[in-house]
Amino acid sequence: MSGIIVIVGSLNMDLVVRAPRHPLPGETLIGSSFQTFPGGKGANQAVAAARLGAQVRMIGRVGQDAFGDALLATVQRDGVDTTFIRRDPQAPTGVALITLDAAGQNTIVVASGANGNVSAEDVLQSVPAFEGADVLLVQLECPLDAVQTAVQQAHQAGMKVVLNPAPARPLPPDLLRQVDYLIPNQHELTLLAGGIADREQAIRTIQALGVPNVVVTLGDEGALLALGEDRLFLPAYRVEVMDTVAAGDAFAGAFALALAEGKSPVEAARWGNAAGAIAVTRPGAQPSMPTRQELEQFLKERNSR
Repeated sequence: MSGIIVIVGSLNMDLVVRAPRHPLPGETLIGSSFQTFPGGKGANQAVAAARLGAQVRMIGRVGQDAFGDALLATVQRDGVDTTFIRRDPQAPTGVALITLDAAGQNTIVVASGANGNVSAEDVLQSVPAFEGADVLLVQLECPLDAVQTAVQQAHQAGMKVVLNPAPARPLPPDLLRQVDYLIPNQHELTLLAGGIADREQAIRTIQALGVPNVVVTLGDEGALLALGEDRLFLPAYRVEVMDTVAAGDAFAGAFALALAEGKSPVEAARWGNAAGAIAVTRPGAQPSMPTRQELEQFLKERNSR
């Protein structure tokens, strides 16, 4: 396999404030620091995969503004092919307002900006990005018609389709039937299953809609793999948590890269667990993503214990 990944997704500038806790409605808190970090689920996952050695081609949009300049420069520095990222003539670059509490847990509000204008036409004009690629990785911070068109293109090209259904929303069955690996967290799993809280019942409900493989990320618990009828739980690696922003994106990017290199889904999930564990020990979204050397060293040390 070529190790080439196509990502259709968002690029945001993250505006991050640290506070002792999350504010209540109507409450004002004094925070301890403010920082800006390059983010957006699509760009985060693109950088995660690229730092691990993938050739990443990204389809998306940024505005014609300073944030757009900065985001393009950042992903290019990590080797992401930005040929198919358009500069939107009207909408500003997307931003995410993030509050981090003392435990590193986050709340996020996203203003989509140019991400909201990513279209099916954008995808169709980027068909060369799919040529020779192994895996499509998509999320839901862009309009659903763009995601559906990308999935159709990848499915027709014989690529593996990985969908990280975040932020959570109901999805049409015809889209789910074309997904090879669904990577939801517990909340997203419940929503996609129509409100079913029981994990196994929710997984079976989603598989009955046509998704053969579901990989549920469980934060500091680890990940549950439902590969057809088989079930395997992979516990999380224990680390000191600084910032949980983009831990799920680190998992998804590493998982997709491992699949693109021909690794098994179980090994791909181990890579995802390790990437997520490393990411939460560092501040920021894209800056927290590990390199391949860091990930391989981490796995070597943990597996020797």
